[in-house]
Amino acid sequence: MYGVKTEESSIDDRLITRFDYDEVFGTALNRFCVQAVIGHPLTVYGEGGQTRGFLNIRDTLQCVELAVTNPAELGEYRVFNQFTEQFSVGELADLVQQAGAELGFDVRVMHFPNPRIEAEQHYYNATNTKLCDLGLDPTYLGVELIETMLITIDRYKDRVIEHAIPPMTRWKPEEIEELQEEPLEAPETMH
Repeated sequence: MYGVKTEESSIDDRLITRFDYDEVFGTALNRFCVQAVIGHPLTVYGEGGQTRGFLNIRDTLQCVELAVTNPAELGEYRVFNQFTEQFSVGELADLVQQAGAELGFDVRVMHFPNPRIEAEQHYYNATNTKLCDLGLDPTYLGVELIETMLITIDRYKDRVIEHAIPPMTRWKPEEIEELQEEPLEAPETMH
């Protein structure tokens, strides 16, 4: 899930939503947007080919509402994949860099050794047809939406906890020294 505002939270700044950008709970997009605003290089892990499903915060309650107002039949088991689009981490970094440039931010992308235990490239073909069949009206990600996120984050950048930005979690204990915020030596991976 990514995003800053819902229709309801836009009514009053005191209703602003929780916005995770740390390495554990923050999505790549939220992290990248915060990093772009504070001038920290975007922390792309490995090649950036990891692909995941993404959902705008505006669509989360719509998904829950659709599931509740269209209950399963007695004995029916349903699974809803709650996402609207799929992006690789590298694609997200490129979108944030483009949106940042439009707003005058100097956004750099740096590739770091991947602290996670995951394949750099993998087959990812999840489906989300059930919610769409029930009437999901998705909010799609584009440069304009990222620009609105960057503008909102910029208003609150004094609240950013910068020490939460660098990757600190060690998924493989034997690699503790390797992950000391040293970018990969690969100039062609820097944008």
